[in-house]
Amino acid sequence: MIRSSFIWLISSLLILLWLPLLVISRLFDRDPVLYRTGYLFRKLGNAMLWANPMWRLHISGETITNPRNPYMVVSNHQSLADIPLISNLPWEMKWMGKVELFKLPIIGWMMHLSGDISVDRKNPRSGALALIKAQRYLEKHCSVIIFPEGTRTTDGRVRPFSDGAFHLAIRAKVPVLPLVVEGSRDCIPKNSWKFGKSSDIRIKVLPPVDTSSMTMDDVSALRDKVRHAIMTQIAEWRSVPLEAVDGLAPQTNSEVHT
Repeated sequence: MIRSSFIWLISSLLILLWLPLLVISRLFDRDPVLYRTGYLFRKLGNAMLWANPMWRLHISGETITNPRNPYMVVSNHQSLADIPLISNLPWEMKWMGKVELFKLPIIGWMMHLSGDISVDRKNPRSGALALIKAQRYLEKHCSVIIFPEGTRTTDGRVRPFSDGAFHLAIRAKVPVLPLVVEGSRDCIPKNSWKFGKSSDIRIKVLPPVDTSSMTMDDVSALRDKVRHAIMTQIAEWRSVPLEAVDGLAPQTNSEVHT
Protein backbone atom coordinates (compact mmCIF):
# COMPACT_ATOMS: atom_id res chain seq x y z
CA MET A 1 0.00 0.00 0.00
CA ILE A 2 2.84 2.39 0.90
CA ARG A 3 4.66 1.58 -2.31
CA SER A 4 1.55 2.11 -4.46
CA SER A 5 0.79 5.40 -2.69
CA PHE A 6 4.31 6.65 -3.36
CA ILE A 7 4.19 5.69 -7.05
CA TRP A 8 0.79 7.41 -7.47
CA LEU A 9 2.17 10.51 -5.75
CA ILE A 10 5.15 10.71 -8.10
CA SER A 11 2.94 10.00 -11.13
CA SER A 12 0.49 12.73 -10.07
CA LEU A 13 3.32 15.24 -9.71
CA LEU A 14 4.58 14.33 -13.17
CA ILE A 15 1.10 14.82 -14.63
CA LEU A 16 0.80 18.22 -12.96
CA LEU A 17 4.20 19.18 -14.38
CA TRP A 18 3.28 18.01 -17.89
CA LEU A 19 0.05 19.98 -18.17
CA PRO A 20 1.61 23.48 -18.47
CA LEU A 21 4.25 22.07 -20.81
CA LEU A 22 1.50 20.78 -23.10
CA VAL A 23 -0.36 24.10 -22.96
CA ILE A 24 2.79 25.97 -24.02
CA SER A 25 3.54 23.45 -26.77
CA ARG A 26 -0.03 23.64 -28.09
CA LEU A 27 0.16 27.46 -28.29
CA PHE A 28 3.19 27.30 -30.59
CA ASP A 29 2.47 24.06 -32.47
CA ARG A 30 1.61 24.95 -36.07
CA ASP A 31 1.51 21.37 -37.32
CA PRO A 32 -2.08 20.57 -38.46
CA VAL A 33 -1.95 17.30 -36.50
CA LEU A 34 -0.22 18.80 -33.44
CA TYR A 35 2.54 16.25 -33.84
CA ARG A 36 5.01 17.89 -31.47
CA THR A 37 2.39 18.40 -28.75
CA GLY A 38 1.16 14.85 -29.03
CA TYR A 39 4.69 13.46 -28.92
CA LEU A 40 5.41 15.52 -25.80
CA PHE A 41 2.31 14.02 -24.17
CA ARG A 42 3.56 10.49 -24.96
CA LYS A 43 6.84 11.33 -23.22
CA LEU A 44 4.81 11.35 -20.02
CA GLY A 45 4.67 7.57 -20.47
CA ASN A 46 8.49 7.47 -20.37
CA ALA A 47 8.47 9.50 -17.16
CA MET A 48 5.82 7.31 -15.53
CA LEU A 49 7.82 4.20 -16.42
CA TRP A 50 10.90 5.76 -14.81
CA ALA A 51 8.87 6.57 -11.68
CA ASN A 52 7.60 3.01 -11.32
CA PRO A 53 10.34 0.46 -10.57
CA MET A 54 7.69 -2.27 -10.60
CA TRP A 55 7.42 -2.07 -14.39
CA ARG A 56 10.25 -3.44 -16.50
CA LEU A 57 9.52 -2.80 -20.17
CA HIS A 58 11.13 -4.69 -23.05
CA ILE A 59 10.49 -3.44 -26.60
CA SER A 60 11.39 -5.50 -29.66
CA GLY A 61 10.43 -6.04 -33.28
CA GLU A 62 10.27 -3.74 -36.28
CA THR A 63 12.05 -0.38 -36.30
CA ILE A 64 10.04 2.56 -37.64
CA THR A 65 12.54 4.69 -39.55
CA ASN A 66 10.13 7.41 -40.70
CA PRO A 67 7.76 8.51 -37.90
CA ARG A 68 5.68 10.55 -40.36
CA ASN A 69 4.93 7.52 -42.51
CA PRO A 70 1.39 6.86 -41.24
CA TYR A 71 0.23 3.51 -39.92
CA MET A 72 -3.06 2.23 -38.60
CA VAL A 73 -1.68 0.77 -35.37
CA VAL A 74 -3.65 -1.96 -33.59
CA SER A 75 -2.82 -3.66 -30.31
CA ASN A 76 -4.25 -6.20 -27.93
CA HIS A 77 -5.37 -4.69 -24.62
CA GLN A 78 -4.52 -6.15 -21.20
CA SER A 79 -4.49 -3.27 -18.72
CA LEU A 80 -4.90 0.45 -18.11
CA ALA A 81 -1.10 0.43 -17.99
CA ASP A 82 -1.00 -0.35 -21.72
CA ILE A 83 -1.43 3.33 -22.64
CA PRO A 84 1.62 4.76 -20.81
CA LEU A 85 3.63 1.65 -21.69
CA ILE A 86 2.91 1.82 -25.44
CA SER A 87 3.65 5.56 -25.29
CA ASN A 88 7.29 4.58 -24.82
CA LEU A 89 7.47 3.74 -28.53
CA PRO A 90 9.53 6.45 -30.23
CA TRP A 91 6.91 8.00 -32.50
CA GLU A 92 3.64 9.89 -32.19
CA MET A 93 0.25 8.20 -32.58
CA LYS A 94 -3.17 9.71 -31.97
CA TRP A 95 -5.13 7.54 -29.56
CA MET A 96 -8.76 6.69 -30.05
CA GLY A 97 -10.35 6.29 -26.62
CA LYS A 98 -13.71 6.27 -24.88
CA VAL A 99 -15.24 9.67 -24.20
CA GLU A 100 -15.19 9.08 -20.44
CA LEU A 101 -11.39 9.41 -20.44
CA PHE A 102 -11.64 12.84 -22.04
CA LYS A 103 -13.93 14.01 -19.23
CA LEU A 104 -11.32 13.30 -16.56
CA PRO A 105 -9.66 16.35 -14.98
CA ILE A 106 -6.12 17.05 -16.19
CA ILE A 107 -5.60 13.78 -18.11
CA GLY A 108 -8.70 14.46 -20.20
CA TRP A 109 -7.55 18.04 -20.81
CA MET A 110 -4.17 16.71 -21.93
CA MET A 111 -5.79 14.30 -24.35
CA HIS A 112 -7.74 17.20 -25.87
CA LEU A 113 -4.59 19.34 -26.08
CA SER A 114 -2.67 16.60 -27.88
CA GLY A 115 -5.44 15.98 -30.42
CA ASP A 116 -6.50 12.49 -29.37
CA ILE A 117 -9.84 11.14 -30.62
CA SER A 118 -12.81 10.57 -28.32
CA VAL A 119 -15.53 8.00 -28.99
CA ASP A 120 -18.91 7.71 -27.26
CA ARG A 121 -19.65 3.99 -27.46
CA LYS A 122 -23.34 4.63 -26.87
CA ASN A 123 -23.59 6.90 -29.91
CA PRO A 124 -23.03 5.32 -33.37
CA ARG A 125 -22.67 8.78 -34.92
CA SER A 126 -19.77 9.50 -32.56
CA GLY A 127 -17.99 6.37 -33.79
CA ALA A 128 -18.41 7.42 -37.42
CA LEU A 129 -17.12 10.94 -36.70
CA ALA A 130 -14.14 9.49 -34.83
CA LEU A 131 -13.18 7.37 -37.83
CA ILE A 132 -13.44 10.42 -40.10
CA LYS A 133 -11.14 12.35 -37.78
CA ALA A 134 -8.73 9.41 -37.67
CA GLN A 135 -8.63 9.26 -41.47
CA ARG A 136 -7.75 12.96 -41.61
CA TYR A 137 -4.82 12.32 -39.29
CA LEU A 138 -3.61 9.49 -41.51
CA GLU A 139 -3.90 11.68 -44.59
CA LYS A 140 -1.74 14.28 -42.84
CA HIS A 141 0.99 11.73 -42.10
CA CYS A 142 0.25 10.90 -38.48
CA SER A 143 -0.37 7.38 -37.23
CA VAL A 144 -3.49 6.42 -35.26
CA ILE A 145 -3.77 3.65 -32.67
CA ILE A 146 -6.88 1.64 -31.76
CA PHE A 147 -7.51 -1.27 -29.40
CA PRO A 148 -9.79 -3.34 -31.67
CA GLU A 149 -10.89 -5.52 -28.72
CA GLY A 150 -12.70 -2.44 -27.44
CA THR A 151 -11.87 -3.09 -23.80
CA ARG A 152 -9.36 -4.88 -21.60
CA THR A 153 -9.20 -8.66 -21.51
CA THR A 154 -10.62 -10.24 -18.36
CA ASP A 155 -8.89 -13.61 -18.61
CA GLY A 156 -5.67 -12.96 -20.51
CA ARG A 157 -7.07 -14.21 -23.81
CA VAL A 158 -7.42 -12.03 -26.90
CA ARG A 159 -11.02 -10.93 -27.40
CA PRO A 160 -12.67 -10.61 -30.85
CA PHE A 161 -11.52 -7.64 -32.96
CA SER A 162 -13.96 -5.08 -34.34
CA ASP A 163 -13.71 -4.07 -37.99
CA GLY A 164 -13.33 -0.28 -37.64
CA ALA A 165 -9.53 -0.02 -37.68
CA PHE A 166 -9.29 -2.33 -40.69
CA HIS A 167 -11.99 -0.51 -42.64
CA LEU A 168 -10.07 2.69 -42.00
CA ALA A 169 -6.70 1.25 -43.02
CA ILE A 170 -8.05 0.01 -46.34
CA ARG A 171 -9.97 3.20 -47.03
CA ALA A 172 -6.93 5.37 -46.28
CA LYS A 173 -4.55 2.94 -48.04
CA VAL A 174 -2.14 2.85 -45.09
CA PRO A 175 -0.41 -0.23 -43.65
CA VAL A 176 -1.69 -1.88 -40.50
CA LEU A 177 1.01 -2.04 -37.81
CA PRO A 178 0.24 -4.75 -35.21
CA LEU A 179 1.54 -4.37 -31.65
CA VAL A 180 1.67 -7.20 -29.13
CA VAL A 181 1.50 -6.41 -25.41
CA GLU A 182 2.17 -9.13 -22.86
CA GLY A 183 2.63 -9.04 -19.09
CA SER A 184 0.74 -5.85 -18.29
CA ARG A 185 -2.51 -7.42 -17.05
CA ASP A 186 -1.52 -7.31 -13.38
CA CYS A 187 0.30 -3.96 -13.52
CA ILE A 188 -2.88 -2.19 -12.43
CA PRO A 189 -5.40 -4.90 -11.47
CA LYS A 190 -8.98 -4.15 -12.41
CA ASN A 191 -11.07 -2.45 -9.69
CA SER A 192 -7.97 -1.74 -7.61
CA TRP A 193 -5.80 1.35 -7.12
CA LYS A 194 -2.83 -0.71 -5.96
CA PHE A 195 -0.07 -1.65 -8.35
CA GLY A 196 0.48 -5.36 -8.83
CA LYS A 197 3.66 -7.29 -8.28
CA SER A 198 6.83 -6.52 -10.20
CA SER A 199 6.19 -7.17 -13.88
CA ASP A 200 8.26 -7.76 -16.98
CA ILE A 201 6.19 -6.31 -19.81
CA ARG A 202 6.94 -7.04 -23.43
CA ILE A 203 5.87 -4.98 -26.41
CA LYS A 204 6.68 -6.24 -29.87
CA VAL A 205 6.17 -4.33 -33.12
CA LEU A 206 5.17 -6.88 -35.75
CA PRO A 207 5.83 -6.37 -39.49
CA PRO A 208 3.35 -3.96 -41.10
CA VAL A 209 0.61 -5.40 -43.30
CA ASP A 210 0.26 -3.65 -46.67
CA THR A 211 -3.28 -2.66 -47.65
CA SER A 212 -2.59 -0.83 -50.91
CA SER A 213 -4.19 -3.51 -53.09
CA MET A 214 -7.05 -4.37 -50.73
CA THR A 215 -10.72 -3.52 -51.04
CA MET A 216 -13.52 -3.45 -48.49
CA ASP A 217 -14.15 -7.10 -49.31
CA ASP A 218 -10.82 -7.85 -47.58
CA VAL A 219 -11.69 -6.30 -44.21
CA SER A 220 -12.54 -9.56 -42.47
CA ALA A 221 -9.48 -11.36 -43.82
CA LEU A 222 -7.22 -8.47 -42.78
CA ARG A 223 -8.75 -8.36 -39.31
CA ASP A 224 -8.32 -12.10 -38.81
CA LYS A 225 -4.75 -12.07 -40.17
CA VAL A 226 -3.66 -9.36 -37.75
CA ARG A 227 -5.44 -10.93 -34.77
CA HIS A 228 -3.87 -14.29 -35.59
CA ALA A 229 -0.39 -12.74 -35.75
CA ILE A 230 -0.86 -11.09 -32.34
CA MET A 231 -2.19 -14.28 -30.75
CA THR A 232 0.63 -16.34 -32.26
CA GLN A 233 3.23 -14.13 -30.62
CA ILE A 234 1.49 -14.25 -27.22
CA ALA A 235 1.17 -18.05 -27.44
CA GLU A 236 4.88 -18.29 -28.28
CA TRP A 237 5.85 -16.16 -25.28
CA ARG A 238 3.62 -18.19 -22.96
CA SER A 239 4.64 -21.54 -24.50
CA VAL A 240 1.01 -22.56 -24.90
CA PRO A 241 -1.16 -23.62 -27.88
CA LEU A 242 -2.78 -20.85 -29.90
CA GLU A 243 -6.22 -21.89 -28.65
CA ALA A 244 -5.18 -21.07 -25.08
CA VAL A 245 -4.95 -17.35 -25.91
CA ASP A 246 -7.88 -17.18 -28.33
CA GLY A 247 -10.92 -15.60 -26.71
CA LEU A 248 -13.13 -17.20 -29.36
CA ALA A 249 -11.98 -20.75 -28.59
CA PRO A 250 -13.72 -22.89 -25.95
CA GLN A 251 -11.95 -22.59 -22.61
CA THR A 252 -11.05 -25.70 -20.64
CA ASN A 253 -10.44 -25.96 -16.91
CA SER A 254 -6.87 -27.07 -17.55
CA GLU A 255 -5.88 -23.86 -19.32
CA VAL A 256 -3.79 -21.46 -17.30
CA HIS A 257 -3.81 -17.83 -18.41
CA THR A 258 -1.12 -15.37 -17.42
